[in-house]
Amino acid sequence: MTTSSSERGVSLGMPELPAPAYPDDVRARLETDAREVIARYPDSRSALLPLLHLVQSEEGHVTRTGMQFCADVLGLTTAEVTAVATFYTMYRRRPSGDYQVGVCTNTLCAVMGGDAIFESLQEHLGVGNGGTTEDGKVTLEHIECNAACDFAPVVMVNWEFFDNQTPGSAKRLVDDLIAGRPVQPTRGAPLCTFKETARILAGFPDERPGAVEASGGAGPASLVGLRLARGEAAPARVVHPRDGGPHDEPQDRAPQDRAVHEPSPTEHLSSHDAPQDTSASDPAHPAGPVAEEGE
Repeated sequence: MTTSSSERGVSLGMPELPAPAYPDDVRARLETDAREVIARYPDSRSALLPLLHLVQSEEGHVTRTGMQFCADVLGLTTAEVTAVATFYTMYRRRPSGDYQVGVCTNTLCAVMGGDAIFESLQEHLGVGNGGTTEDGKVTLEHIECNAACDFAPVVMVNWEFFDNQTPGSAKRLVDDLIAGRPVQPTRGAPLCTFKETARILAGFPDERPGAVEASGGAGPASLVGLRLARGEAAPARVVHPRDGGPHDEPQDRAPQDRAVHEPSPTEHLSSHDAPQDTSASDPAHPAGPVAEEGE
């Protein structure tokens, strides 16, 4: 006696149907934009990354229709396009929110509170990693290093920086996003939706007034090496572990007579490496950009 596949609980499945086409007006608009992007490259297939951002700006994530479109205009197979779209995490493969809220959980941010922020946001929003709120406003995810360690812990919204966060400030941030209240990044351009961000990443200009002029700046810790190279700051001195005096202090002086060395902001000394208060807990020292000459 034989047993059918359905009786064995095995589904043979059906071949996946071809991706639905864009409406004619949408495809015509995207083809115009695609030609502009492709013209920037000597080899058309080099335009695949920005074109994936382009189709992502249309639907908020990279759909099968979007990948078929990229394959058609670049003369690639859908397998080649899929291989790229599934490799890079900036391309979303399923519907997501207007605001992608990413919490850095890499080493320094985690130590400074990133793990606590991520856990509190999961509980506050009622979603897990990669989950989207029911209203479609916010997608939460943990992300790797944002290259902003001197502002740790860092949260990014649509790739814009929100520095020196705490669980409380991060919850206020997502509440403002959901309520539609204005939100201003710590550094960089004003915040826009994920679809608008995707179009900018595709290489099209940001048409919002003042957005291009807005810029961020590196934190003081990031600029120490540059300032040393320019000769703008004296080399750091090693602090004695017991009395705080520099090692080159005359040794014939009694310990109580030695001057206590107060490190300058440009000195990064091992005995002064403890985590500092963030702007949320220390209003007297708010986070913000440090402008360099010529920026």
